[in-house]
Amino acid sequence: MTVKSRWTAGLLAVATTLAASVAQAHPFGEHGAGLVDGLVHPFGGVDHLLAMVAVGLWAAQRGGRAVWALPASFMAAMAAGGLLGTAGIGLPMVETGIAASVMVLGAAVALALRPALWFGMATVAAFALFHGHAHGTELPAAASPLLYGLGMLAATAVLHALGVAAARGGLSGFARLGSGGVRIAGAAVAASGLLLVVG
Repeated sequence: MTVKSRWTAGLLAVATTLAASVAQAHPFGEHGAGLVDGLVHPFGGVDHLLAMVAVGLWAAQRGGRAVWALPASFMAAMAAGGLLGTAGIGLPMVETGIAASVMVLGAAVALALRPALWFGMATVAAFALFHGHAHGTELPAAASPLLYGLGMLAATAVLHALGVAAARGGLSGFARLGSGGVRIAGAAVAASGLLLVVG
């Protein structure tokens, strides 16, 4: 089995397992959360994790300025959504928007879509608002919003980087998936998103 095949099989297995569990992505309620809690939280929700990795995959797939522009758009809009949620300003259908983001972003990777950069950035940002809002509304009462938010953004950057690394082999220890492997990984993410939407 080649390295690319092992990566593809591994990604499919992880995505399928995570989606099948449809674990509650936002289990909060603890008090005193801060930097470490913000760092950990995005890794505990299947929808957040898959969407953020998909952004990295799509960014690497697009190449050029998209490698930094798509993740930066996601992070900026997620921060804005978090501020809205913390302030108690509602957004409609947040959980549906989050699940849809997994499906759509995965499909964008699977189909190797190449819209204008501004459109890709706007799409990523629109979905990120929902992710940020969910984080903001579930912030524990005694948390430090600044430290928690910084931790969450740092974790998001790591997940984006993992997606880029998986696609391009840009970090030590990551073998390049190749275009076919990236598209298969995107299809697995999209399928997981579909399960989240209908589940």
